[in-house]
Amino acid sequence: MSEYPPFQYGKSRFDQNTFFGRFRHFLDVIDPSTLFVTEKRLRECVELLDHFKQGTLPLGVTDAQLWQAQKIKQAIIHPDTGEKILMPFRMSGFIPFGTPVVVGLLLPNQTLASTVFWQWLNQSHNACVNYSNRNASKPAPASKFLQGYLGAVTSAVSIAVGLNVLIQRASRFSPTTRLLVQRFIPFPAVASANVCNVVLMRHSELSEGISVLDNNGNVVGTSKVAARHALLETALTRVVMPMPILVLPPLIMSALEKLPLLQRQKRLVLPVHSLVCLAAFSLALPLAISLFPQMSQISVDQLEPEITMATDCKIVTYNKGL
Repeated sequence: MSEYPPFQYGKSRFDQNTFFGRFRHFLDVIDPSTLFVTEKRLRECVELLDHFKQGTLPLGVTDAQLWQAQKIKQAIIHPDTGEKILMPFRMSGFIPFGTPVVVGLLLPNQTLASTVFWQWLNQSHNACVNYSNRNASKPAPASKFLQGYLGAVTSAVSIAVGLNVLIQRASRFSPTTRLLVQRFIPFPAVASANVCNVVLMRHSELSEGISVLDNNGNVVGTSKVAARHALLETALTRVVMPMPILVLPPLIMSALEKLPLLQRQKRLVLPVHSLVCLAAFSLALPLAISLFPQMSQISVDQLEPEITMATDCKIVTYNKGL
């Protein structure tokens, strides 16, 4: 039996209703091998997909070739603008270009200046990735992205610096305990910045509502209740996503640094630290973003009366966003 199902344009080849299906899908999305695709190969993929849409596929083209062509096109070209996304801001570039930032965030013995710098750089990278992969079918003012970026930077830096100062002043902590606790500061700072970014970018949905769909994918109305659920779920996702990436490396490194080899060879600590961060990032990111489906369900009874009157369905779905 073929590993590849019949090709569907614009769809995932994996079942999005299961965790394993979503996990395999996101492994495809973040696959860094697409960063090395040549211009010639990209043109061939785009042309092949155009032939499919026009019903003029050459003989002998397989489903595997079509799925691979779609994977490459989706990794490089923005679906709404049709323009190439800059390499550092593609989803496939998130791990290779984001790992140095994670290493910097988790360095021990941070100064005030280095804490501010790494938190700013992390939020700047996230903002560029979010903007480059935005939904451009409904143009949003640049001021909304700027507002979200400034809010995220402010909250991340404020919490990171504030917690650092509190820990430095905590006389009950021994130097070893203080160093260990400091290593976990990036997580609450990044998680709070992520939530702040969601609220600032999408607060208008609370007053305007979001579309809800019936079993056939048809829009049955706009719901503020669904919007509230969507924002809460997205905020929870944004808190869970950085958890394994920013919590596992400090735990692992605190154990590895006690090894005789790293005690003798201090210069090996940074390379080992970098490898641990890369491994945690590579494994934890697809696991974290696969936990929740993109489309969520809600009972019609929980929604506005006009939604209940517009459909016979007992359950409707909505896109919670990322």
